[in-house]
This record gives sequence, C-alpha cells and structure tokens, in this order.
Amino acid sequence: MATTGRAGNGRLVLLYFVSFLALFTWSAVNPHDRFTWVLEVAPAIMGLLALALTYRRFRLTTLVYTLIWLHMAILVVGGHYTYAEVPAGRWVSDLLGMERNNYDKLGHFAQGFVPAVLSREILARLRVINGRGWLFFLVCCVCLAFSAVYELIEWAAAVMTGEAAEAFLGTQGYAWDTQSDMGLALIGAVLAQAFLNRLHDRQLARISS
Repeated sequence: MATTGRAGNGRLVLLYFVSFLALFTWSAVNPHDRFTWVLEVAPAIMGLLALALTYRRFRLTTLVYTLIWLHMAILVVGGHYTYAEVPAGRWVSDLLGMERNNYDKLGHFAQGFVPAVLSREILARLRVINGRGWLFFLVCCVCLAFSAVYELIEWAAAVMTGEAAEAFLGTQGYAWDTQSDMGLALIGAVLAQAFLNRLHDRQLARISS
C-alpha cells in the first residue's frame, strides 16, 4: 500500500528524533557500566537506523512513532543506570515493599506492547493476513517470537562474556526471570491491541484514504 504525507506527523517525528538524541547523549555520559550500556542501547540505535532508512517509503502512523520513542527512552534510561539500579524502579519497589527493582519488567512489558502495534501496522498495510481475529493472534505470536529472540541474545551474551553480562541479564536472583519476561511481553501485546486498536485503525484509515 502506498504511503502518503499523512502517515506520521513530520514535525512530531523530528521532535522525537531531537529529544531522543538529547536523551541518548545524557545516557552515554558516565553510565553505571559501559559494557552494559552498549548492550542495552544497541536495540534502540538499530531501531533508529531502521526507521531512518524506511521513513520516506514507508512512514508509520503517529501512534507507532510515539510508542517507539517511549520504548527507546526506556532502553537508554535502563542502559545508563543498568536496569537493577534505575532510581524510579527502586522508588516504586520501596513504595510497594518489594525487594527487587522491577524496572526491567517495564522494559519487557514494552517489548510486547510497542512491537504489537508496529507489527500490526506492517501486517495490515502490506495485507499479509485478512481477518481481525487472525491478525490479533499473529501479532501476539510475533511479539512472543521477538521476546524469545531477545532472551536468546541475553543467554548468548552471558555465555560469551561471563560475569560481564550479569547486569545486562538483570535477573537479580529471580529464578523465573526469563519466563516472566516473556509473559509480560505477551500481556503487553494483548493489552496494546485491546486498548489501541480503534485509535490505530483511525490513523491507518487516514493513510489509505
């Protein structure tokens, strides 16, 4: 499906780009652990490059660009402090009486929530599948696959670098960390579609009109 200038607000996208660069620069200055920072921000940089390369021929909706910005912000903040040391996560844990800093769980929830809307847009606009029920199911499958690949990358990093990747893994002693990460990604994918489908459909309709 051909894209038009109505796909994505150009000025808003520019604002997101500039603000992300500012946040990225802050994140890069004296991070808690440089190796962990590189691992954590790498997905955000790869995502930014992919968006830049496809912007002219396949502009996304404003909703998707907004969600991607939020996800990248979560990544670079987590990279700066390491997920186990993010102050906001520690504050919430203290407030709720939890021992574990669960900022990383926010990241894994976003790992399902944001790719759900992105993959839904790509599948819908390229007309890969017909039927809203099948689209909902396939989007959930895509998000689970994405989450599984990320967990495999974490595992590979741990095997290759040993203790150097401990902060990147962020298990904090939780035996079911991997399973809960994937479960949160699935919950994020389901909730994103449950609450954002109507808004997303309206923006998609403006693109195709």
